[in-house]
Amino acid sequence: MPGTPKGGKKAAETNKKRYGKAFYERIGSMGGKISRGGGFAANPDLAREAGRKGGLKSRKNKAQ
Repeated sequence: MPGTPKGGKKAAETNKKRYGKAFYERIGSMGGKISRGGGFAANPDLAREAGRKGGLKSRKNKAQ
C-alpha cells in the first residue's frame, strides 16, 4: 500500500505509536529552527529571475 492515502495513514499511525503523538510536531519544529531565513522571501530579485526562467520553460513548445 505504499504511495496511497491508506498507506500514508497507516505509516503515520505507526510513527505516532513508535515515537509519540507529537512526532510530526517535533520534526516540523526542527525544520523551523534550522532555517536561516534564506530563499525567495529574502531575495525578491532571485525570485523574479527564477519565475522568468520557469515561465520560459513552460512555454517552450507552445509558440513554435
